[in-house]
Amino acid sequence: MSGRAKPIWFGDWDVIEVMKAAEAAVSNSATYDEATLAPSANAALPAAAPAGAPLVKLSEIPVAPWRQLADRAAEANGYYLPEWELAVNAFSRGRTGVSALAAWNDRTTGDSTFDAVAAANDNDGRLIGLMPAISAWRAYRIPLPALVTADAFPPLGTLLLDRDHADAAAGQLMQQARNAGAHALILRDLPLDGAVMKAFTKALAWTGLRPHVLHSHQRAMLDATRDAEELLRDALGPKKMKELRRQRNRLADIGDVVFSIAGTTGDAAPALETFLKLEASGWKARRGTALIQDEGHLAFIRRAVCDMAARGNCEVISLYAGDTPLASAIVLRHLDRAFYFKLGVDERFAKYSPGVQLTLELTRHMCADDTIATVDSTAIPNHPMIDPIWRDRLAIGDVLIPLRRNDPLVPAIRAALALRQAIREPARRAVHTLRKLKEKRS
Repeated sequence: MSGRAKPIWFGDWDVIEVMKAAEAAVSNSATYDEATLAPSANAALPAAAPAGAPLVKLSEIPVAPWRQLADRAAEANGYYLPEWELAVNAFSRGRTGVSALAAWNDRTTGDSTFDAVAAANDNDGRLIGLMPAISAWRAYRIPLPALVTADAFPPLGTLLLDRDHADAAAGQLMQQARNAGAHALILRDLPLDGAVMKAFTKALAWTGLRPHVLHSHQRAMLDATRDAEELLRDALGPKKMKELRRQRNRLADIGDVVFSIAGTTGDAAPALETFLKLEASGWKARRGTALIQDEGHLAFIRRAVCDMAARGNCEVISLYAGDTPLASAIVLRHLDRAFYFKLGVDERFAKYSPGVQLTLELTRHMCADDTIATVDSTAIPNHPMIDPIWRDRLAIGDVLIPLRRNDPLVPAIRAALALRQAIREPARRAVHTLRKLKEKRS
């Protein structure tokens, strides 16, 4: 038996060869042009796909039609609202300067193949679909002919599709990707049971294709249509609820415990500064991941929160004991869904569970709001704080959308990404374990 490792085959493609190409790309420091999927002029590798029609820059999409699309969206995503995503695109390190696929519907003819570039430039037509996009090279550092949803900070890739034209919008976005030279779309962190997934599934079925879920997980979600107290009792049980009430009473020894909601620009701006200080006072600062520690992230969040609050799409919630802030969080709102973005706590009061206390208040606040049906935790799977409180689950996955029938590049793309995931996941777990050990020792 030969000692040479057997290559891993996926259809007609040798995955080892695919990964060799990726390694060569990294070692040669090739850079890819976001507009065409091809390497830039100084790249050492040949193009992963023929250069096609250039993509529109996200910053060139007119804001008014974008907002109108958000109001008509088939599925909510607060992180792809223009006030949020444009701030990310302008300032957030590693997330700036992205492109877009934009589906337009001519107001006069109803033609959903209307020229997207002309519509963006002339402010004509009705925007019916939008995908902030980057190349697979930028997303994965693998030279694959695919376009990938841009990271909106945090992970949620629900595209905005017009609820009345969702299937047509999905089809047009796919055609634009083909025109740009892509062989696949990769929709990262997409709700698998949502309207966007259904629209792409229908659009693919027209040509005898189907989506491929690359990997998936479930994360905590709040069913805000339920009675809050009943939901909390069912989730935590009477013993845990009694302990949390005892902790809250101890906080009341410091001062009156008050839950505050800052939902206007004037209120949100100072509340955000309190949040930033709390976030930077704990473990996130020790890891170097607090927003205030990065100038780009800080510029983004200050602009995004104020712009979102001005349109009623953002609240900064806080829990105080007297004049002492204990915990604070940023919550986005879009249509009938809210999104729990980030949480900061004063760790000096850790024994009183300030993060949990704030989440209990947020639960009551959301369940009392008739306009909100669900709240996405946007948390990692099996999150130790939120999972025991919010027991409903949202299925999330990375979805590959093939763009041509019998395309031999699609199995190669799937195999390369599967191998990348198989290599990265053990490394990620090892880093997480080492980090926990280091924090315990410190």
